[in-house]
Amino acid sequence: MPKDTGIGASTKRREDVRFLTGRGRYTDDIYTHGECAAVFARSTVANGVIKSIDTRAAASMPGVLAIFTGEDFAEVGGNPAGWLINSRDGEPMKEPKRPVLAHGKVRHVGDAYAAVIAETVQQARDAVEAIEADIEELPAIVNMKDALSGTNYVHDEIGTNQCFDWGWIEDNRAATDEAIKNAHHVTTLELVNNRLVPNAMEPRCSIGHYNPGTDEYTLHTTSQNPHLTRLLISAFVMGIPENKLTVIAPDVGGGFGSKIYHYGEEALVLAAAKKLGRTVKWTADRTESFLTDAHGRDHVTKIELAMDAEGNFLAFRTETMANVGAYLSNFSTATPTFLHGTLMAGNYTVPLVYVNVKAVFTNTAPVDAYRGAGRPEATFSLERVIDKAAREIGRDPIELRRQNFIKPDQYPFASAAGLEYDSGNYDALMDQMEKVADVAGFAGRRKASEAKGLLRGFGVNAYIEACGIAPSNLVGVLGARVGLYDAATVRVNATGNLSVMVGAHSHGQGHETVFPQVVAEMLGIDPQNIDIVHGDTSKIPFGMGTYGSRSLAVCGSAVVRATEKIISKAKKIAAHMLEASEADIELTDGVFSVAGTDKSVSFGEVALKAYIPHNFPIEDIEPGLEETAFYDPANFTYPSGAYCCEVEVDPETGKVRVDRMTAVDDFGNVINPMVVTGQVHGGLGQGIGQALVENTTYDENGQLLSASYMDYTMPRADDLPFYTVDHSKGNACTHNPLGVKGCGEAGAIGSPPTVVNAVVDALQSGGKNVTHIDMPMTPHRVWSAMQGA
Repeated sequence: MPKDTGIGASTKRREDVRFLTGRGRYTDDIYTHGECAAVFARSTVANGVIKSIDTRAAASMPGVLAIFTGEDFAEVGGNPAGWLINSRDGEPMKEPKRPVLAHGKVRHVGDAYAAVIAETVQQARDAVEAIEADIEELPAIVNMKDALSGTNYVHDEIGTNQCFDWGWIEDNRAATDEAIKNAHHVTTLELVNNRLVPNAMEPRCSIGHYNPGTDEYTLHTTSQNPHLTRLLISAFVMGIPENKLTVIAPDVGGGFGSKIYHYGEEALVLAAAKKLGRTVKWTADRTESFLTDAHGRDHVTKIELAMDAEGNFLAFRTETMANVGAYLSNFSTATPTFLHGTLMAGNYTVPLVYVNVKAVFTNTAPVDAYRGAGRPEATFSLERVIDKAAREIGRDPIELRRQNFIKPDQYPFASAAGLEYDSGNYDALMDQMEKVADVAGFAGRRKASEAKGLLRGFGVNAYIEACGIAPSNLVGVLGARVGLYDAATVRVNATGNLSVMVGAHSHGQGHETVFPQVVAEMLGIDPQNIDIVHGDTSKIPFGMGTYGSRSLAVCGSAVVRATEKIISKAKKIAAHMLEASEADIELTDGVFSVAGTDKSVSFGEVALKAYIPHNFPIEDIEPGLEETAFYDPANFTYPSGAYCCEVEVDPETGKVRVDRMTAVDDFGNVINPMVVTGQVHGGLGQGIGQALVENTTYDENGQLLSASYMDYTMPRADDLPFYTVDHSKGNACTHNPLGVKGCGEAGAIGSPPTVVNAVVDALQSGGKNVTHIDMPMTPHRVWSAMQGA
């Protein structure tokens, strides 16, 4: 095995070669002879009754092959939520049907009520313009507070706009209330976690194909989770036998959560393909993505922190309204509850936590998991109220956090929010952050900024997240409707190279580089001899996809288990070849040897022998060398970190510039430091974008005012600083074979409160009585806060 290629090596990402040279193969790159195009007619009103849809003129236009409306799918199932949440009183959540095409009513701008299939995209667009839809517009329900108090409903059949009223942990409620009532000091903060649009580089795209000779369907689609898409279409939406449906997700240009879910367009192209006997393709334009991709965040929260006279945390209590939009997306009910509420104890020894979440239907696009998925919302609330509390009682924000940190000798630690943390050292992370960020030199940098007429602020944050989204037995008790294991198959070919089929999909994570590093380390071979196969349900074992920083901790562990099986069988074959006991066989650097002798065979020789079993003892050794493993974790993994940043604020304009950003993370064991650093960089960019510039805005009529890059600001290079990223203080996860914790979402979790804390600090250093500014902290918002508005 070549040096510096296994676990711990910063090997270059092998997939980048095709991406950087323009040889990636995305869904829209796929062309089938004779394919036709789908275009959707989408509602221009947020709430309305469909009186009629006249498609006669459109159907007669050139190139039009078929037109579908909601009536064509009235008898098929709806796209379900993947997590059943019960309200505090035990009542199950309200779960109205989410149809393939709107039927009877449209519920948000962009809601598709018809689809045209034509020979070309332009012909389909022209025909969509010719559809005459009589939609009686109703008042839009946009504001969550109004939605809960009014009698105008998004879904009339459920008679309410409240999906559920969830409490966690309900047994803590009375004690938490009492602790806050009697506390020496209580800090209260009301805040908004602003709605975001994911904005992956590649818009969604789906291609449906039907083979009448075999009655088989194939769906190419931009998915983070092809097996889940197949399961939902088969079991709930269309009733296609699962063995007759293949879902293929080729190269996918980013997802950030928005491509986990099944969308109606995927079912539509399959139905159209069967009806027409033609391949049907749909590709979203950017405005369709803004209107219809699952959005993220959108919480309104009141949080209270109770402390004793010494500053010890006694209790956190939160009340949150979480917007789920017009329909329940697949993980929309889990995100504001179990992915959010269970993290509301943070890194702290606080004894009491109570979380109340009301999920609210509105006439807006569905809201679901977006990078971090509930953990950024929890961290933002916690770390903002702690910072505010430190200022109220005159304590240093870092020292107040340190005082309340869980200490290394307390693990495993049962948090007040119901999780068991297995490892960590938050003081060590904070020590390293202060060192690499040169916190001691901040005062001098502040003076330099003041000399330029700028206000300089310092912000800090300590976060913890739960990753791996497992184990199945736990999430099943909590309402998950699917298992959350993953799987891998390791196939050793006769010539000694390997194909590793994994259930986790790669769309930027680096699986094609990192998984081979793991297998190569275990076998002692060159990782270049190992290929990763993913994204095709006909080739890979059933897996639960890529999200929640679970790929390496869950699917990577399945790879380890399958490779262990390979090694075990290969040792049997080597023992047979070397006429030795299996117990005496050792594997070192790709060579099997008999302990204490010079007798050996190479891994390649064993692989070849596995497929030429002329003299195998067949009753003991089967031909071939291929193994599959399913891995279901014993617990979540718990990455954590200490972040800080320094900002400069122009008091004349309110313009904020992030000057320095430091991220010190505990990711457990790190397989490829370069890939990990890149993941953190990306998350920091998204988190800073949320803190400073990104915001999804609907008007009172439910019109999306930020439906393009002209109106929705994405962070640019000049909005971002150079980052200092450090992951040298890892504590291995104690319950998976790699000791890894997950890294993909950390930057997006840790950075928003860090930036807000820094801006508030800057304004207070300039004598401004500002205790909070909601994100995004645009120049106008910051300037207005400075004016006391």
